[in-house]
Amino acid sequence: MNEEVTASSWAIEAWGLTKSFGDRYALRGIDLKVSRGEHLVIFGPNGVGKTTLVKILSTLVKPSAGSVRLDGIDIRDKPAQSRRKIGLVSHQTFLYDDLTIYENLKFYGKMYDVPDLEPKIREVVSWVQLESRLYDRVGTLSRGLQQRASIARAVLHNPSILLLDEPEVGLDPHAITVIRDALGSINTGSRTVVMTTHNLERGLELGDSVIILDRGKIVYQASKHEVDTLNFKQIYDQCTGIGK
Repeated sequence: MNEEVTASSWAIEAWGLTKSFGDRYALRGIDLKVSRGEHLVIFGPNGVGKTTLVKILSTLVKPSAGSVRLDGIDIRDKPAQSRRKIGLVSHQTFLYDDLTIYENLKFYGKMYDVPDLEPKIREVVSWVQLESRLYDRVGTLSRGLQQRASIARAVLHNPSILLLDEPEVGLDPHAITVIRDALGSINTGSRTVVMTTHNLERGLELGDSVIILDRGKIVYQASKHEVDTLNFKQIYDQCTGIGK
């Protein structure tokens, strides 16, 4: 991350983020700055704190210590205002199974006071190629279709920050391809994107900058032009202790 970026340009700022569950620490003092429009990819094995970090950034979980600002807003002081800046795609779809895709999107659109809601619903549904399934109940859809609907929900209110927590986990190869196309169809423009993933090749392809987490700490970070793609797997293995 470029330290020359002025403070007003940071989309995400975090200081000393710590999260414990009893005597187990998921995060151990994370300091993080992400500039507006940056695409940050966070790598790390299971259980190193990636999902916990995303949940804190999305205001779903409160840190045990530390603070977070989104576009200069402290999430503790103004949680509702902070949430309007966030779109979240995670393992949980945050969709209601008994409602259709359309009903879900209309509900979320009204909750966020989305202007011109009907055409906006049509727009985001076209991005994820779900026009023909718009009036199907979410509970009847496959995991891949539900994840595509979740992406539509996440971007419906045009958030400035998009958080993607391993959006491809649990999907078959065809569904992964469709999800990738859907994400590629979203015109992020100046939108800031933070994504966690196990897929080193895919992550390096998408990221402007990368972080490796291990045991709740940032153990490696670099901008894309600083990363030697051919040697990144070796760097990752060394940082996470894989193969030792």
